[in-house]
Amino acid sequence: MSEAAQNGRQDQGLSALHHEIRRFEPPSKFVDQANAGPGIYAEADADPIAWWEKQAESLEWAQRWSEVLEWKVPYAKWFVGGKLNVSVNCLDRHVAAGKGDRVAFHWVGEPEGDTRTITYAELKDMVCQAANALTDLGVNAGDRVAIYMPMIPEAMVAMLACARIGAPHMVTFGGFSSEALANRILDGDARVVITADGSYRRGTQTALKPNVDEALKQCPEVRTVVVVRRTGQDVEWEDGRDLWWHDVVDRQSTEHDPEAFDAEQPLYIMYTSGTTAKPKGILHTTGGYLTQCAVTHRLIFDVKPDTDVFWTAADIGWVTGHSYIVYGPLANGVTSMMYEGTPDAGGRDRWWKIIEDYKVTILYTAPTTIRTFMKWGEEHPAGHDLSSLRLLGSVGEPINPEAWMWYREHIGGDRCPVVDTWWQTETGAIMITPLPGITATKPGAAMRPFPGISADVVDDSGHSVGNDAGGFLVLDHPWPGMLRGIWGDPKRYEETYWSRYPGRYFAGDGAKRDEDGDLWLLGRVDDVMNISGHRISTTEVEHALVGFPRVAEAAVVGASDDTTGQAIVAFVTVKGEVSDEENEGGALVDALRAHVAKVIGPIAKPRQIILTPDLPKTRSGKIMRRLLKDVAEHRELGDVTTLLDSTVVNLIDEQLQAGGTGEAD
Repeated sequence: MSEAAQNGRQDQGLSALHHEIRRFEPPSKFVDQANAGPGIYAEADADPIAWWEKQAESLEWAQRWSEVLEWKVPYAKWFVGGKLNVSVNCLDRHVAAGKGDRVAFHWVGEPEGDTRTITYAELKDMVCQAANALTDLGVNAGDRVAIYMPMIPEAMVAMLACARIGAPHMVTFGGFSSEALANRILDGDARVVITADGSYRRGTQTALKPNVDEALKQCPEVRTVVVVRRTGQDVEWEDGRDLWWHDVVDRQSTEHDPEAFDAEQPLYIMYTSGTTAKPKGILHTTGGYLTQCAVTHRLIFDVKPDTDVFWTAADIGWVTGHSYIVYGPLANGVTSMMYEGTPDAGGRDRWWKIIEDYKVTILYTAPTTIRTFMKWGEEHPAGHDLSSLRLLGSVGEPINPEAWMWYREHIGGDRCPVVDTWWQTETGAIMITPLPGITATKPGAAMRPFPGISADVVDDSGHSVGNDAGGFLVLDHPWPGMLRGIWGDPKRYEETYWSRYPGRYFAGDGAKRDEDGDLWLLGRVDDVMNISGHRISTTEVEHALVGFPRVAEAAVVGASDDTTGQAIVAFVTVKGEVSDEENEGGALVDALRAHVAKVIGPIAKPRQIILTPDLPKTRSGKIMRRLLKDVAEHRELGDVTTLLDSTVVNLIDEQLQAGGTGEAD
């Protein structure tokens, strides 16, 4: 059977899943006619280059560009010859406009009562001090600086200080191991590392500086480590290399004369995790990236700088944090929230207390987190006043319709539009999304490309599949925030993203157009299982399982099978306790398997369903499907140091070995 025909079989299940999906018309109160309207798509489609140029003009440029786009497949340059400073656009221009007293960030630490409020003027002063300190330490434009920090204001200050002096930052998520940190430092050839003594995680202190010390055993070229005192825990110290932040930054002048950099000056390198190869250093530059971050943030979230409190509930160690905690909101002069801890630190209502206390108006978070809240129960958000919220966003993976509806009903009070957004580390900013007040929404659908973005769904031959069909998502025109390459490896860049469909960027994701032409993202194509010759998406089966009333969360993997090639293995957490009646004779597991067969088809019935109280997740909330696949295939587990709770994997493995699973006849 051809791959296209196999995709057709997959689509039959998707049609069954989506046929009862509701459609929400755009609420007219969100349309800001001064900035956008239904005609925005027609304007952008008629001349995308001119439309992006218009968006770039909202930034402050020291020198205007001579050409909007230079495109030599697969390499793009945007706003050629233009010069600007990212830090100036995020801070100085707002202060100069008389908005220095506006709050840039409300910061909430994990320990109760640990808070800070920082205005734009104060943040500018802090960034200038850090920029002066980096200069004193010998950091020049073009030098890479590694940042390995918790979610504290100094992490953002460090990023903006690097941007101010033209030194690309390389932020590594604070939950990553010393080995992962070392790999990134070596690949980017960073000579300076900024970190903290430690952080707080679920009420306990976790160490960061010791991980840096361990990593630097492999990185002899690193000459300086700057350490923020966050927890006060004792750390090893290497004189001549290690410096306290408060010693080298706080003594600096709050004045700094910023230099304007070329629009293509590297802004940052972000490494995507690799399981079979070394992580890819995704390179983003300055002018195009900031342009797309600013306009997507402004239009997709309908931001009102004078009144909004915007909360991207992510970590700055990921691209979501870069684009929608730091650069997008600050470029638009918006007040944001920044929270250090886990969703249940201090109680399972911690988020809702923050929203109530700070009158958060926009919340942007991941489906995994939403499903966790579903599992905990609606009584937690119901105990707080969430009436300040007016818009909700979803990011990070396809959101199942049930989670979408729960989010809208229990967090948004059935009044807040939900914008489900698709994008990647590589794209730099949001690419596919509804626009509140302009486009309708459907639970689980990302809907349509953002204005100025061109996307298509194609079969394995590269032909557009049309409506009511599935295939592979491609981007067929360059966009301002696009990656400029993989650091130090142009061949890998070309082969990874541009070789399958020459001249078009292959995102690595599957997608479907429904009968209206709206887009549904299906997850990574390497998460498609081949069951007896039938291609079935793990996302599709997960959505079916979560659609069962008793299921809170599910993760699906394909495991090797002598008969079918691959077999479906599902890991399921339920709401509340499993009753004796449900447990007896595997009644609940049988009901789940029957439900999947009804929604998708008998071919999609899982071979095994493992009931587990939790799923293995990273500290950023992502489910570690790689580990679940190792468990399902009885392989030795790899590195589990990045897990929020490494004991979960052992518990699942024990259940599997003990027969605590439903298995198909």
